[in-house]
Amino acid sequence: MSTKQTIAIIGATGNMGSGIAKSLSKSNNRLLLFAQHEDKVQALVDDIKKNNPSAEAEAIACPINASWEADIIILAVPYPAEKEIAAKIKDVANQKIVISISNPLNETYSGLITASDTSAGEELQKLLPNSKVIKAFNTVFASDFATPVIAGQQADAFIAGSDAGALQTVAELVQTAGFNPIIAGDLAVSRTLENMTVLLIQLTMKYNYNWVAGWKVLHN
Repeated sequence: MSTKQTIAIIGATGNMGSGIAKSLSKSNNRLLLFAQHEDKVQALVDDIKKNNPSAEAEAIACPINASWEADIIILAVPYPAEKEIAAKIKDVANQKIVISISNPLNETYSGLITASDTSAGEELQKLLPNSKVIKAFNTVFASDFATPVIAGQQADAFIAGSDAGALQTVAELVQTAGFNPIIAGDLAVSRTLENMTVLLIQLTMKYNYNWVAGWKVLHN
């Protein structure tokens, strides 16, 4: 990416959070990493710097401080935790890009717990009315970050949001992470993207894709 961004990753030590952090650390961005267990965050920072000594990554003890310093905030937390985090960061996330990666799955992975006329992305936007909420990284698996090229094809990663500038910025981030970004539409398209992940999980379990699987739009 050309412009250096400060990116806060809340929930940085989870499978998705650490995958995103490691991928984005290859760029010239500054990463502020937060999770419940500080020792795990520090271990992640050490791991990132071992692989890339020039990477700018630091452990931050408080999600509010991390978000206050950041240009972009990535909520790498499960859907039920988004509400609590949103309440904490609401004031410091004003006019900032907030990325929703969650899929509001039910316990059996047979569907979503959100109503059909909304999505995790849209619910987060309601909680953060003055932020630019973008849906991204929810259609890829955590292990895809290490393997974004699957069976010779670069996995597509879909993005939805209602702010054109924010979409472009996030598309560049998705590219930095190794995926082919596809801007799918406004934030309401999150409903489709979240359902796509339900299907991908079901297919992965049924056909044993080993959790390295993704979507690819073939076109001429």
